[in-house]
Amino acid sequence: MPTSAIDSAVFRHIFGTEQMRKVWSDENRTQRYLDIEAALARELGLAPPEIAWHTQRDRIAEAGCFLGLLTGTLAKFATDVKLLMQTEVGEVSEPYLPGRGSSSTMPQKRNPISCCYIHACAASVRQHVAALMDAMTEDHERATGPWEIEWIVLPEVFTLAAGALSQARTILSGLNVDPERMRANLDLSGGLIVSEAVMMGLAPYLGRERSHDLVYDICSEVSAGNGIFLDLLAAHPAITPHLRRDALSALLDPANYLGMAPQMVMLSTRFAIRIG
Repeated sequence: MPTSAIDSAVFRHIFGTEQMRKVWSDENRTQRYLDIEAALARELGLAPPEIAWHTQRDRIAEAGCFLGLLTGTLAKFATDVKLLMQTEVGEVSEPYLPGRGSSSTMPQKRNPISCCYIHACAASVRQHVAALMDAMTEDHERATGPWEIEWIVLPEVFTLAAGALSQARTILSGLNVDPERMRANLDLSGGLIVSEAVMMGLAPYLGRERSHDLVYDICSEVSAGNGIFLDLLAAHPAITPHLRRDALSALLDPANYLGMAPQMVMLSTRFAIRIG
């Protein structure tokens, strides 16, 4: 039977008695079955299976595992946003609407909402994925119990994953970012956060190991409250012959020590645009 005929007729007539007789009563019935299978797969947007999968449930488990990975990625994102929303950090926050995230006892609070839902959905999906893996252990050609596990958890896996995606979209559509607070947080340590930049700047003159030990000792003095990082660096006799104060000040600016971060951001952005 031509593929076009299958595509147009199989879903209207296949369950009719005469159609069933035609499919199964001649020497071409195997090929007819494969044609019907292929037509059904096309109708559903799926690929035909290579072999019967009644008790071979790896495809079902794979779908669940994918959603487990997806929600895990979303949970990582949500966790970072939650931590960045802390009062002590305050670099980002979820989209604001009057009353959203407010506390029942502390009016000043803006609690994460979507992040919490994503975290809960992802945790539940992970547990359901384990159940789907267990459901793969089916007996012979007809499961007596494992198959029913899928009926319970698979719909929930898709529902929870959809919920996590919806909440992530809510966050990203209106994420509040505070660049000034980000910069203030970077400056809290008085340059210690980029001490590696100083070490690498000194390495061509003093060698990497000596530079590391020297900067380490100066950092320890700063942490002990015995001076300001830039002042101690600029006054050290092993450093002043090689780096002046203005050069050291430039090394202590986090904006000058971004590494590959800008390129990684651009690559990620281009990838997102390409697949989106």
